[in-house]
Amino acid sequence: MATVVGSLEEQALKRKERLKAIRNKQFQGREPEDGEPESKRALEEAEEEKHRELKLRNYTPEDEELRQRQVPKAKPASVEEKVKEQLEAANPEPVIEEVDLANLAPRKPDWDLKRDVAKKLEKLEKRTQRAIAELIRERLKGSEEQLAAAVGAVREGEGDSD
Repeated sequence: MATVVGSLEEQALKRKERLKAIRNKQFQGREPEDGEPESKRALEEAEEEKHRELKLRNYTPEDEELRQRQVPKAKPASVEEKVKEQLEAANPEPVIEEVDLANLAPRKPDWDLKRDVAKKLEKLEKRTQRAIAELIRERLKGSEEQLAAAVGAVREGEGDSD
């Protein structure tokens, strides 16, 4: 346990020395003033850096020193050229104009079954048409007989009334 604490203290001292070395490298170009502590000098430099980063975009200061830090008003860029380029890029030239959509569309899973049944359906369709025609003929014959009977009944009715 004592060795762990001792090694931690050694590491802390090494870190402090490294940090001091880094600070000295940063402040090497500047000469310390008489009686001025290092921490005060570091704070002054940090403030100067903050002021360098200060940029006033929406605020119009009254102080002349701050007015120098004001960012000039941005002028809107010409958008017409960018829009033209985008419109030209959006209209691609057609590579192949003759494209058969049936070849591009995927086939349904049961297309082969429909193909095989098509011949049998043709035969059934013909038989269905014949059956429908025969039914229509039978109805017409029946209606002709009924019509003839109705006409005959009317004639008989006319003869009695004379």
